Amino acid sequence: MKCLIAAAGQGTRLRQKGGLKPLIRIKGISLIERVIANARAGGVDGFFAVTGYRSGELQARLGEIAARENVPVTRIFNRHWDRANGVSVLAAKQFIDEPFLLTMCDHLVDPEIFRALIEAGTEPGTVTLAVDFNIENPLNDPEDVTRVKCEGNRLIHIGKVIRDFNCFDTGVFLCTPVMFDALIESQARGDDSISGAMNVLAEWGKARVFDIGGRVWVDVDDPAAFAKAEKLLENGLLS
Repeated sequence: MKCLIAAAGQGTRLRQKGGLKPLIRIKGISLIERVIANARAGGVDGFFAVTGYRSGELQARLGEIAARENVPVTRIFNRHWDRANGVSVLAAKQFIDEPFLLTMCDHLVDPEIFRALIEAGTEPGTVTLAVDFNIENPLNDPEDVTRVKCEGNRLIHIGKVIRDFNCFDTGVFLCTPVMFDALIESQARGDDSISGAMNVLAEWGKARVFDIGGRVWVDVDDPAAFAKAEKLLENGLLS
């Protein structure tokens, strides 16, 4: 299975660690290299990476990684990289016509999350989001993480500030091409985000969730999260 990595934004909250977020090194290895390695360990055999900010630099480095690791990485440029992340995902529409994984360039996750999500599969014409029901988890800032309300395996609502929620968005999705239809509809309504598309899919009855259980993940989007990720790497809880 192929994996799409959203890597177009500036990542200003982590600017003190480096000028180009996907290439910031954590324990000597760049974030995007760790994302690629973890996805491969979870069963991914090829990648699409959407770039934007300082695209030339990132695309060159991705080419080096692809050659060194002998893994295909299709590089896609999003000229509207300053908009929300759903615009980056939609930029890949012309390249993908089958089920695919979607993840972020700054989310470090246990490879078993990828593997379990692939093995669980998804219904035709739906999108499944990997969610964490441990909402007391100190690894991720409850004021910053995206919140999710679900009932059974159905996603009901998703957003940063929703009050009624019972799990967190891990940033890992198993998509069918219906994701692109939902992104188009969400953007027509004025919401460029992936979460906006998931809310559209929820309206359509096509949004699902997958429980990651006790598996570890962290969104490395600010210095505090970076420090937590370093500790997880030191303790062998992430790779």
